Amino acid sequence: MFLPEKIRNIAIIAHIDHGKTTMLDSLLKQSNNFRDNEKIPVCVMDSYDQEKERGITIFAKHTSIFFEDYKINIIDTPGHSDFSGEVERVLGLVNCVLLLVDAQEGPMPQTRYVLSQALKMGLKPIVVLNKIDRPHADPDRALNLTFDLFVELGATDEQLDFTICYASGLSGFATKELKDPRVDMRPLFELIVEKVPAPPGNVDLPFLMQATTLTYDDFVGRQACGRILEGKISKGQNITRVDKDGHPSQHKVVRIEGYHGLKKVELEIAGVGDIVNISGIPEILIGDTLCDPTKIVQLPPIFLAEPTLSIEMSVNNGPLVGRDGKNITMNKIRDRLMQEKRANISLKIEESDNRDDSLRICGRGELHLAVLIEAMRREGYEFVISKPQVIIKKVDGVDHEPMEVAHVEIPQDYSGPVIEELSRRKGEMRALNTNEHNITAIEFLIPTRGLMGYKNEFMTVTRGLGIITSIFESYAPWKGAIPGRTKGALISNGPGKVTGYACFSIQERGTLFVGAGEEVYEGMVVGENSRDNDLVVNVIRGKQLTNVRASGTDENIVLTPPRTFTLEQAIDFIQDDELVEVTPHFIRLRKRNLAESDRKRKG
Repeated sequence: MFLPEKIRNIAIIAHIDHGKTTMLDSLLKQSNNFRDNEKIPVCVMDSYDQEKERGITIFAKHTSIFFEDYKINIIDTPGHSDFSGEVERVLGLVNCVLLLVDAQEGPMPQTRYVLSQALKMGLKPIVVLNKIDRPHADPDRALNLTFDLFVELGATDEQLDFTICYASGLSGFATKELKDPRVDMRPLFELIVEKVPAPPGNVDLPFLMQATTLTYDDFVGRQACGRILEGKISKGQNITRVDKDGHPSQHKVVRIEGYHGLKKVELEIAGVGDIVNISGIPEILIGDTLCDPTKIVQLPPIFLAEPTLSIEMSVNNGPLVGRDGKNITMNKIRDRLMQEKRANISLKIEESDNRDDSLRICGRGELHLAVLIEAMRREGYEFVISKPQVIIKKVDGVDHEPMEVAHVEIPQDYSGPVIEELSRRKGEMRALNTNEHNITAIEFLIPTRGLMGYKNEFMTVTRGLGIITSIFESYAPWKGAIPGRTKGALISNGPGKVTGYACFSIQERGTLFVGAGEEVYEGMVVGENSRDNDLVVNVIRGKQLTNVRASGTDENIVLTPPRTFTLEQAIDFIQDDELVEVTPHFIRLRKRNLAESDRKRKG
């Protein structure tokens, strides 16, 4: 067991893609946590499948490294604003944060959010200017902008006197001054030991801890993760769990696990300052207090910001139900969502009004919801989801909607169409700046509704060269109607398999989402019309064969490849009268009422 004065607890916070996980890679490699012949993957902390595929951190993760005779507990936090609930929770575990700022880009929207959370909790950050070895890096400008941001967020004089470090996570070096030799990460290790305060608490007091995150082990069940605030705990000890309603229950500690590098290690005893997983409390929930039976205490609950978006998830009632997934009933879907609700308190899951076959899921953004949906489809679930809706609040009898600050970086040539479209979507431009490389940075205050469905169009308009990020700002009065998709849908008029012959004649009418040989059904959205109205089409029509042979009368069929959707793109694309059908291997779009296409054809 380490004494509290030999423990340092820190979290790494930054905007998405500013190098948190890469920085952690270098710290792990240089702290001798791996064997000399051990193969070390890139972004080693991104262990979840979707994190590796998307290239982002989704869940906060914990590791321990050792420097001289100190134990340093480090938490890698997500950089995307949709997962800010993870950041809010884990900041209570640490005594300091490493704020990473890209030396070229400077502070970005998510930097503002995570920094404001850290400053509110009284933490004094260490500012690390990362990627200083990049060609266009300007650490002095980035530092000035960071200082301005501290002032703007109301930092105290002590917080404004922050420690600065220059580094490159990819190259594996850190320096205290720009002119210092660039050797290794030792200067950053020394700063952590010197500047991060030791965790408070007394080993001799009765045990006290709060469950900050939950994990699950196949052998011992649910585990509570948190920092020990007072006292110590040993395996086999009796402890009291106090739930959010103040009801105590008695439990026995089955296992205590700490961290050594990336590996969990079983501990016989742990004390103040240690971040540990405790097994033996099957009904533990996030925010519950664990304490000694001789001194029962209830710590304040963990409050998170309210979700801003909601979707309806319901049973798949389409003609192809059950062909791909194995979990298709509402009971299975409800059980899975309730399991998610217990572990992920930043999601809100509730019953839909007047419907037994659907549930309402509320989250921080489209990506936040898409990660859950993607996880469920990989587990064999089938369901349909509606277009996301913003959550409206009544303030003094007036409807208020969520507003976001959108930060756009694009080549100057594309700025006109982007400004025009975001203004059409009720966005208000706050700032515009073009640098010497002809990259224009624009900041908009825009309703969340205005950004929904825009990402696909943005990437098309900017030829894939643009970057758009946003973060929730506040609630503001309803901004009125926002124009949606400008083009209609191509809708299949019947069930069957798509033919190349039919696609050839239909592709002139718009963009197809299905290819030859795919199975479709009546009411399924098979493409995007080039005009603003919906159009019912026959994509299963075959060529009429005759017994007359002719030479050269058949024209060659040249088909344009169909447009395929990722889950987020499908959610972005649909309108209020459309649904996304999600199965383990297929994403289909359809009209909310499957008989709608039939009525249109007959009418």
